[in-house]
Amino acid sequence: MIMHPTLAQTAFPRHTLARDVALVLGGSLLIALGARLEVPLPWTPVPITLQTLFVLLVGAALGPRLGALAALAYLAEGAAGLPFFSGGAAGAAKLFGATGGYLLSFPVMAALVGALVQRAAVDRRLHTAALAMLLATFVNYLMGVTWLGVALPGHQSVAALLNMGAWPFIAGDALKAGLVALLLPATWAMLKK
Repeated sequence: MIMHPTLAQTAFPRHTLARDVALVLGGSLLIALGARLEVPLPWTPVPITLQTLFVLLVGAALGPRLGALAALAYLAEGAAGLPFFSGGAAGAAKLFGATGGYLLSFPVMAALVGALVQRAAVDRRLHTAALAMLLATFVNYLMGVTWLGVALPGHQSVAALLNMGAWPFIAGDALKAGLVALLLPATWAMLKK
């Protein structure tokens, strides 16, 4: 199977442990930055953030292994007490709260996008990049809304869970996926020059 290089491998071709650690830590900090840009919504415990934008970007740029490690590092940093979760929250309890499914989907999202980049070079064309980003976003919704149903007390209907955890975010997440899908081919074009 042909393995296509990621943006990180192309920009930093010399493979070293220091490079990988720097990329993973840098990716985790980008995701943390996305959590700081938060808009709470009054009818749901799920806020609007830019985390998924950075998860998609990190996964595509770093590939499946380093992208997933960056997302896992982000989760570990927040669980260890750094104020990296939305609203400046910290602690492992956040991973088991109402938004835990969304957070735990981040390594899966990054690995999925990274695998699609390495195996099919989806990041080179707008339409394939957009499809990959939307697929990873669906994973985020699937895990997030499912966990939301488990974490909230009482028996929430599927419609109520979708109203709290999916429908309010679709337009914004489509915009984030589209932005990443635009950035990736443009970055490749710049690197080729």
